[in-house]
Amino acid sequence: MKNELQNIISGKSQVRHGNSIQTISSYLRKSESASGTIKSGKQIKSEETALIKQFCDKNGFWITSININAFISSGAEQKVYLQNKHKVIKLNDSIYYETWKDYFNNLLLNNYFFSDTAYQLIGFFEQADILYAVVEQKFVESDSDTELENVKHFLTSNGFVNTRNNDYFNPELGIILEDLHDENVLTFQSNLFFIDTVFYITEQFYK
Repeated sequence: MKNELQNIISGKSQVRHGNSIQTISSYLRKSESASGTIKSGKQIKSEETALIKQFCDKNGFWITSININAFISSGAEQKVYLQNKHKVIKLNDSIYYETWKDYFNNLLLNNYFFSDTAYQLIGFFEQADILYAVVEQKFVESDSDTELENVKHFLTSNGFVNTRNNDYFNPELGIILEDLHDENVLTFQSNLFFIDTVFYITEQFYK
């Protein structure tokens, strides 16, 4: 599984709705390789932001307007809008991540592990000098409260260890999965739907 995931992150293998995510990730990697200098996370993210804007200008990948009347909710890192009865649009400024590439890796990992709630990157939106990734996701209804013990059982049976509260780590893969509280995992017809994931890749992932 680790090799499969490494190939998805590097763009060598496909994953559901992964094409645009892998394209922009590859664009950033190539530009980073060309620079060849060591930079801090803050410097990297600032340069990535400029490169993403450049990519959007070249490829017409800007989202120019958002229907604010469709607003549903917001959290620390994103704003959610109802697109139609089947889909939502989420604007994410990647604040949880040191770099934009880390955020894109999160999307790819989510789409691999939870394909039923896969994110599709449809463009970028800029407002008040803040850049947002705009992703589309299936709208999931909830018909009962999510029992966190069910989440824990599901994840531990799939190789993830509960490290604290609602955070998990997969020691075999070197992947962290955090913030799985009952608003980020919904229950419908006794099935769990992971609608907001926070994946991080550790150095162990590449070993």
